[in-house]
Amino acid sequence: MNFAFHKYHGTGNDFIIIDDRDNRFTKHTKNSASLIAGLCHRQFGIGADGLMLLQHSLNSDFHMEYYNADGREGSFCGNGSRCMVAFAHRQGLVRSGKVRFTASDGLHSAELLSFDNTLYQIAVDLSDTHMPEKIKDNEYFVNTGSPHLVLFVKDPESTDASLLGAKIRHDPAWKPEGVNVNFAACIDSHYLQVKTYERGVERETLSCGTGVAAAAIAACVYLGDDGRTNYRIKTEGGELGVSFNPPKHGSILFTNIRLSGPAQFVFCGDIPIK
Repeated sequence: MNFAFHKYHGTGNDFIIIDDRDNRFTKHTKNSASLIAGLCHRQFGIGADGLMLLQHSLNSDFHMEYYNADGREGSFCGNGSRCMVAFAHRQGLVRSGKVRFTASDGLHSAELLSFDNTLYQIAVDLSDTHMPEKIKDNEYFVNTGSPHLVLFVKDPESTDASLLGAKIRHDPAWKPEGVNVNFAACIDSHYLQVKTYERGVERETLSCGTGVAAAAIAACVYLGDDGRTNYRIKTEGGELGVSFNPPKHGSILFTNIRLSGPAQFVFCGDIPIK
């Protein structure tokens, strides 16, 4: 049986997207982890950091189901969600420029800021999150829909994110699910550089949306200035923006967390699946 697929990337974080509103893919494959991992394989498949299914939702414009490159169902994906909104627009599901969709962590809103043929600029709202948990002086744990450890270092470029990230990701302290690991540096008060090792992909990726959001929130605490609520973040694959409202009046929640940046359509095709 042949299935149509579409390839997108958000600052180099790339995804396979399949329109599964008829549940044909789900019924045929039974969400086979080995099949999805095969499709994401760089040499033997289409190649991607993850696979997403566009599905119907009773309470929103659509539902986004996300799988990591290892074939297992993943937690929320920030860059993936922006790519999914771009795909939904091409399918005629985004008409007003604003859209609501559900994912593994609940309901999200997104806005189509602009588009030019295959290149989109999209902002997506992430779920509220608690005050970062300080692990060490330069280490913070933040959950932005996916669990992230943020380590502030002098120079992410000279940091072996794959080697150190894998060591931390598999540390017994983070079992059984593991953790995503981000190496961040404050270039100035509103500009960060971040490299991320992603669990499920099991390597450093060119960009991670929930990771840069976690880094920005951690930076707000690390730098000790809750006036910093807008950040630009440099990743290996491009630049993203993060804004939020820090906790106020005794609250412990960061709210109105918004991730913005490009989403690019790459190519589409058909692939036979037994």
